[in-house]
Amino acid sequence: MTVHTETAPRETSAPQTLIDIVFPGDTNHHGTLFGGAGLALMDRIAFIVATRHGRVPFVTASCDRVDFRAPARIGQIVCFAAQAIRIGRRSMVVSVDMTAEDIATGDRELCSRGTFTMVAMPGADQASWVLPPLEMATSTPDDDDVLHMVDIVFPDQANSFGAMFGGDALAQMTKAAFIVASRRSRRATVLASCTGMDFKHRITVGSIIEPVARIIRTGRSSATVEVELWSEELLTGMRRRTVTGTFVMVAVDEDNRPVRVFAA
Repeated sequence: MTVHTETAPRETSAPQTLIDIVFPGDTNHHGTLFGGAGLALMDRIAFIVATRHGRVPFVTASCDRVDFRAPARIGQIVCFAAQAIRIGRRSMVVSVDMTAEDIATGDRELCSRGTFTMVAMPGADQASWVLPPLEMATSTPDDDDVLHMVDIVFPDQANSFGAMFGGDALAQMTKAAFIVASRRSRRATVLASCTGMDFKHRITVGSIIEPVARIIRTGRSSATVEVELWSEELLTGMRRRTVTGTFVMVAVDEDNRPVRVFAA
């Protein structure tokens, strides 16, 4: 079995993004995202940012202030962008912005902003351990045709051997393909086919997963999206390209019929 690894360190001080879509089961009777669901995702990305920086277990000490400014509605893309802003000996403050994006127009609105204090829990043999200093992040130009997003694997996504279900991994990859194709077309897209799914490595509970999606070809109403799914061990930072697949996403209208939106 071939294992692909990435040896270059991650830019842990750069903003990191968790992206989701608002489905009906996540909303209240007004059709907007539950505040608690939004807070849970904000806390999750804050944990990922902290762990990638310190590479030890972290817990949330406090949610210092969260201001809700606008709702996120059913069908919108919600982006949680987080960045460490202050480092202590064993604690760090992570700033998180939640933004809602309308698929049809591309308009983005800041829904919520908060700060989370995360506390490191090093082992008993790490009595002198302190958090590394915060480094200046290098900025990279935005590319709407390439998407990076992160999440973490929890026990309810794993089988009895502690490995992530293949179906859940494919769901993450399909979500990434949907977002990048819908952003290009400014239409809802549906999955027409997927090919080339060869799993090279198991993903264990507690791993960070990072789908990387890019459009490689377009037709009149379809976009072919290549998605790599990377897994990353929390405490070591070891990264592996677990699976690569190709997804054909078709733009549809309100009646779920294919609509021409791309240049053939």
